[in-house]
Amino acid sequence: MEQLGFDGMPRRLYSCTPTRLSTWLDCPRRYRMSYLDRPPAAKGPPWAHNSLGASVHNALAGWWRLPRRERTVPAAGDLLDSGWIGDGFADEAQSVAHRRRCREMVEGYVAGLDPAAEPAGVERTVATRTDVIAVSGRIDRLDDRRTAGRPGELVVVDYKTGRYRLTVDDARSSLALALYALAAGRVLRRPCSRVELHHLPSGSVLRWDHSEQSLARQLRRAEDIAAECAAADERFKAIPAGAPADEAFPPRPGPGCGWCDYRAQCPEGMAAGPARRPWDGLAADEPAPGHAALHSLSGS
Repeated sequence: MEQLGFDGMPRRLYSCTPTRLSTWLDCPRRYRMSYLDRPPAAKGPPWAHNSLGASVHNALAGWWRLPRRERTVPAAGDLLDSGWIGDGFADEAQSVAHRRRCREMVEGYVAGLDPAAEPAGVERTVATRTDVIAVSGRIDRLDDRRTAGRPGELVVVDYKTGRYRLTVDDARSSLALALYALAAGRVLRRPCSRVELHHLPSGSVLRWDHSEQSLARQLRRAEDIAAECAAADERFKAIPAGAPADEAFPPRPGPGCGWCDYRAQCPEGMAAGPARRPWDGLAADEPAPGHAALHSLSGS
């Protein structure tokens, strides 16, 4: 994308988040509906697993924002209860049952934390840029680990609340976690190579230590995806009003279509399989999108 098409003008950076890049990879049509259509395409009903995840994330963020003396185990449970989001559940009874389960889960998690171990950031937005992209994102928690052998290193912590378990490979291959580590290290001018998925239902920590080379590979991967997105965005601008955009943004039907917010507006998505009910992502054997899944599992 060249600014105004003049020779010698600098390339315009493609502004993005890891979610935007992953949406393009998952389905170009969903990308168009999510980021380009104006007015935005109408979404389906809210998902219960998203409500549950947001409730837990908000409670943990709120717990770290309390004065140190107030960071108790019951305080975490109280924050979960007071901030509970009940959208998408089958009924009030199901919502209450999951709220109770999540209170136990949050309390069990913070019981293993040191309230005095102040994080370097909670729900912190970080950003970085290259010659191609300007990428930003929000980290659940950024730890300042001052342990033997790793003094003052930053660690990216991402909370996971789905019952479906993942593996260390999910931490290793996560584009979002790698970009967060790169951005955090550059913003705070501190080493940041370790990323962790904290799976609250199982109490597992899925840990990966990146090398400079592996972070560079993930950054190149992000730039490659961003180049595809930028080209598609330009094609979208050139499409006459009212003309179909499927050639530039074809659907990518598959099992995930049942979870898509825009399924009702996508014939190929509806034909790919049955629709999921808003609360189906709560089941242990139903890995809903975003449900990446402290016994300690590690890789290097």
